[in-house]
Amino acid sequence: MADGVATTTVKCLVWDLDNTLWQGTLLEDGEVRPRPGLRETIAELDSRGILNSVASKNDHDHAWAQLERLGLAEYFVLPRIGWRPKSESVREIADELNFAPSTMAFIDDQPFERAEVRHVLPEVRIYTAEQAVDLVTRPEFSPATITVDSRRRRSMYQASFQRDAERAEFAGPDADFLRSLDIRMRVARATPGELSRVEELTLRTSQMNATGVHYSEADLLALIDDPDHEVLVTTVTDRFGPYGAVGVILLQRSSGIWRIKLLATSCRVVSLGAGSALLRWLTDQAHRAGVHLAADFRATERNRMMEVAYRFAGFSDEPCACQTALDRTEGVSRLHLVPSVQPASDTLRLEAPELAPVRG
Repeated sequence: MADGVATTTVKCLVWDLDNTLWQGTLLEDGEVRPRPGLRETIAELDSRGILNSVASKNDHDHAWAQLERLGLAEYFVLPRIGWRPKSESVREIADELNFAPSTMAFIDDQPFERAEVRHVLPEVRIYTAEQAVDLVTRPEFSPATITVDSRRRRSMYQASFQRDAERAEFAGPDADFLRSLDIRMRVARATPGELSRVEELTLRTSQMNATGVHYSEADLLALIDDPDHEVLVTTVTDRFGPYGAVGVILLQRSSGIWRIKLLATSCRVVSLGAGSALLRWLTDQAHRAGVHLAADFRATERNRMMEVAYRFAGFSDEPCACQTALDRTEGVSRLHLVPSVQPASDTLRLEAPELAPVRG
């Protein structure tokens, strides 16, 4: 059995190699082959948007060559193959992916290795090698929605690693590097066909989610049909390729005030300034409409960055009479802003609709 209570979907599964992913021990047997059914397991997890990685005590070049020979290397991101404790490898992978330990999983045939990871990283879910072929049937490996972005998640992360490597070698200011990426951000009203992608964003995004609230596809469909609400989805591309759907805004509009019920963006676009660009655009739109802005915020263990983004954009706790018409939700604080005209970003191109003021 896996340790702990599986309440969230696994985002990344870290594999041991010897006698787990493949039959035999590479240093002793020389020639190894995948255990029956695991090629299909890895491919299925990948198609669901669950990343696969490696933590193995082996010679790196030898082990990686075997993965390439077996046609499996392409599936694995951020492999850690060497002689350090496996808990260090799992922690590094989680940190580089910006994933919480509770969304990570580790599988190994050795009780000692499982115990070592469990001791250092108690939130990581642990599995035995015998459980490998059944992982795809478990609820924690079965996302509620599987979207176009899910199926290409690995390639998007691999593109982000290339982007980060180029950034590390770039000698100029960050703004110059961002301009070199040819970033294009598009904000559009969500269509019914996109709602599974929007729902997935509310499920997967934790650090840059202003309330931590999950909206189901049915909830979102009802809001799309409500003339007082806007459901907006953000996509981003650059010269390395698409990031996919990276942001969602749920906006309630009334005659004197607009309320941001939810703002969530993927951590993958934080370094691009995507959250700031969205807040500037919303602020400018509210200024054009002659209304104030309010923003719901519910503090969680991981979304401190979202509060900082709101504060940096000028939102404060100062009370305003404009908020008297808004209902209150227990546990949710409300930030306020009197909008002003906002300059366009000089590091990305933004395509977005005009949000007309509510009449009456």
